[in-house]
Formats: sequence, C-alpha cells, structure tokens
Amino acid sequence: MSESVATSVGIVVSGDHGSAGKTTVSIGLSRRLRELGQVVQTFKKGPDFIDPMWLGRAAGRASRNLDFWMMGEAAIRERFAAHLPGSTVALVEGNKGLFDGVDPEGSNSTSALARLLGLPVVLVVDCARTTRGIAPLLLGYTQFEPELTIAGVVLNNVSGSRHESKLRAAVETYTEVPVLGVVPRLKALEIRERHLGLTPDVETEEAEALITACAGAVGQGVDVERILRVGARLATPVATAFPLARQASAERVTIAVARDAAFSFYYPESLEALQGAGAELVFFSPLEGRVPPCDGVYLGGGFPELYASRLAANTSMLEQLRDLAVHGAIYAECGGLMLLGRAMTVAGVEYRMAGALPLRSVMTERPVGRGYMRLATLQGNEQWELPVGVSVAAHEFHHSRVQLERDDVRFAYGVERGAGVGNGSDGVLEGGVLASYAHLHPSAAPWWAGAFVQAARRAKAKKTSQFMRLAV
Repeated sequence: MSESVATSVGIVVSGDHGSAGKTTVSIGLSRRLRELGQVVQTFKKGPDFIDPMWLGRAAGRASRNLDFWMMGEAAIRERFAAHLPGSTVALVEGNKGLFDGVDPEGSNSTSALARLLGLPVVLVVDCARTTRGIAPLLLGYTQFEPELTIAGVVLNNVSGSRHESKLRAAVETYTEVPVLGVVPRLKALEIRERHLGLTPDVETEEAEALITACAGAVGQGVDVERILRVGARLATPVATAFPLARQASAERVTIAVARDAAFSFYYPESLEALQGAGAELVFFSPLEGRVPPCDGVYLGGGFPELYASRLAANTSMLEQLRDLAVHGAIYAECGGLMLLGRAMTVAGVEYRMAGALPLRSVMTERPVGRGYMRLATLQGNEQWELPVGVSVAAHEFHHSRVQLERDDVRFAYGVERGAGVGNGSDGVLEGGVLASYAHLHPSAAPWWAGAFVQAARRAKAKKTSQFMRLAV
C-alpha cells in the first residue's frame, strides 16, 4: 500500500438490532462532525442504495458501500483505504444488528466488518420500554466476541430525564461500557420508510431539515469529542489502492444516466467505472425531460411505480427510449427494466411504458426477489459482448414480477441463487438492451463497464456508418 501521510479517525456505528436508530445517529453524527470542521467519509455496510444517499448528503461527500457478498474481504479493505484520502473521520454504518448476517457463524456481520477494518464499535441501543435490562444486554454484547472493541453505547429512544437516569445507573453499575450519549424519542428524527427501506433523500423536501434535526439531537446529547478520542487511528494512503483504469486512447462515448425521484439507485463506483472505460456521463430526468443526445442510456433502480402516471405521460421520452433500444445501447436494472416494458400495473391500474421489451411488470404486495443473488453469464448478442461462464455475485430487491410476451426471449444470465425475471433466468437481451432485476457492483462484475461502453461504441459506429451512407 502507498506511504501514509495523514491520520484519520475511524468508527463503526451499529445497533443492537435492525431499526435501533443507527441510521439516525450516523446521519446526525456525520453532519455534526462536518459542522465542527471535520471531513467525514461515510461508508454503508451491505448493498443498500438509500442509506448512503442520506449519509452522503449529511457528510457532503459521496458515501460508499462495503459488502462481503459482492466485494469480498480484500476488496473491502482496498476500497475502504481508497476513499480515506482527504478525510479526517471515517464513519461506517452497519446493517441489521451488530452480530446479524446471512451466515449463522457471523462471517458477514457488522462485527466481522469492524474486526476486518480494525475499527471500534459505537453501539446504538433502542431503549424504548427498557431500563435495568440494558445491563445484561451490554454484558452479552461485550462478551460475545471478546476480540471486538465496543467503545461505548448511545442510548436511543429515551423518553425523558427520569428514563435516562435509570438507564445510566444500570449501565454504570453493572458494566464497564461508557455511555457516549443519549438521543431522545422525537418524531422529528423519524425518516419515513417504505417497502425498500427508508425514503430516498432525493424525494424528501424536508431532507435538510431532518438532517439538521438529527445533527442537533446528536450535538446536544452525544459526546462527539469523546467519540473522536475512542475511534481508531487510521493511516491515510497517498493514492487509491487500485485506481480505475483509463482508456483515454479509445473513442469516447456519451452515456445518459436517468436520475430523479423515480430513478436514483446507483453505486458511485458504477458511474466512475463507466468514466474509466471511456464514457462521458450526462444526466436527465425521465419524469420531466427528454433523453439528451447520447450513444447509450443507463436506467438504474428506484421507485418508478410511485410515478407511473407521470412516466406514462412523458411520451416523447418513452419514444426516445424505444428508438435507442434499436439504435443505441441501454443498460437497465430493476426499475429501469420496468420502464422499458410495454406496461406497468400498479394497484390494478395499467400504465403504458416504453415498449422496448416484450414484457409487462406488475407490482406485488410482497417482495418477489429480496436479497443476494448468484448469476452465471450465459451469452451476449451482436450489441453486448459478455464473458460467458462467469459467476457474478449480485443482489435484488423488488416488489414486482414480469410477464413475458414471447417464448423466445434471450437471457444474459442464469440465476443460481435468487429470483430474477423467473424460471432461473435474468438479464433480458433485446437489440441494444440488457435489462435485469439484478443490481451489479463493479467489484463483482469488473467486465460490466467495459461491456456497456463497448456496446455504446458499436451503436455509435452504426449511426456514423448510416450517416455516411446517406451523405454519399
């Protein structure tokens, strides 16, 4: 690794269980540290898209995901180190409870991530309807994995001074865990939730007010300076551990990225990988605008079902997508897949979509696909050249299913774990389109950005060739 020139402080914020309040504390702590002049680099454990939006907005610096399934231990360490330069504090928000995870032995838990990175844990405990019972909980947590450092506890959902005094007395009498702070039970600190988790900050007009409220609660009730003192001292490398490869000599292409309240699920690394592979990125809103001049389109996930009527009304944009599906290159994930179909049915009402794919999507009350996936690449087509026989770790989270309208649909992936489009398949290949329910990360699919950019180059070359023939 590169020579170190600076030192950052690193901590993991976790909870005693899911929804214990770790996101509220992480958001508030990130903003409060920023207000105190710290440069905060936030990270989110797991594949989640929404929590990093809030963390990044609070810190003023794009948040990054750290995920065992899609990245593995070596890439987690490298990606963590790669994003430390320029920061003074590294804050990692866990997922679920501290010791929870897919593996019953805890190899992919938040505690495992903290141990991998050598970071102490600030444990957020939901204290609603709890007093003396917090003591055995903390005793168990501190003794369960002795090699893990729990630097202190933040008492969350505290109903008042009397409740706080009872909690503090129990912690101080029976344990050696420092109380790092108290966060009261306040309606103003609640972020609305829906079927995919928290509401994205891009949709929330009051987002800044909510972040300010979280920072105020943390600033008033949490000993921020003490958290900095108990954090791990991290050597900051001069440069990234493995910088993105640049293909400056190859012809660059333009890729339009859909980004608005309906489509907002993108990993920063995915956009950076496209730029590294030779793409210039431009952004547009499928809700309000048209697709700008481009060679390819990136349609990420999000909540298109909430805006189905507005998307259906933007007929000029839908027509553009239908044309680009034939004459361009389109990569779509989840919500983007639904936008490219013939129709989307929400609460029994059918809305016409782009019609670029021979399928219809239907929203369901329960999740159809939820969790990690394992894909095997099967084939590409004339536009999309994919490596065949490669295993890909991915994830999905969708409350919709698709109905195929043809029997001869081609698929890019076989699904070894997960739901996908169905019948063991995912990744619909149709002309210049590759669309799937799977969300990919460049760490798990390093070939992806190059394949997308190359598909856009082929589309650009065809358009240039057609123009030249017409000119002659």
